[in-house]
Amino acid sequence: MSIKGIKIAYPSNAADMKGLMKAAFMDPNPVIMLEHKGLYWNKVSGTEEAKTHEPSRDYVLPLGKANIILAAEDARINRGETCCVVTYGRGVYWAKEAARKFPGQIEIVDLRCLYPLDEELIFESVSRHGKCLVLSEEQQNNSFAEALAGRISKKCFSMLDAPVDVLGALNLPCVPMNMLLEKAMLPNPEKVSQRINQIISY
Repeated sequence: MSIKGIKIAYPSNAADMKGLMKAAFMDPNPVIMLEHKGLYWNKVSGTEEAKTHEPSRDYVLPLGKANIILAAEDARINRGETCCVVTYGRGVYWAKEAARKFPGQIEIVDLRCLYPLDEELIFESVSRHGKCLVLSEEQQNNSFAEALAGRISKKCFSMLDAPVDVLGALNLPCVPMNMLLEKAMLPNPEKVSQRINQIISY
């Protein structure tokens, strides 16, 4: 993301992939399309919604526009009891599954693109709810997620009711081949719900 002139898309479902791919084809800049293997064919439990119907034959999703895929209740009524989760890729499904334990309290922002970044929508959502979790699969330390959390903290400082939190993979040399160890290393809905509970209870 620090290489100038390159745009990076990271869709969380098939329809977004097609819309962003069309936008990438028409964009004069080089565009990198990233996709999570855990969303292929929806074989991983909890990711069934990655299989989506295209809205129309010729639709295009503009690069750099995030999407609110789950809205929370009006934060002006329940200030401090709602939380914004900013994520992308498979993180969307971890967040959606975790949100079931907090009905009406979680707003999920699917970034769709890592660069350009829809800062306007992110800051608007965080300012509305006052609490935020940045969720990513990458290692947590010195990551894009931590950098984004720092930017959110700076821009939304006066509107925050709790520190912006980050949840990512444990800082290990590599992803273990053992499924149980891999589960221990990576985020999952249980870890996300625990972290959300801590943020809301702050």
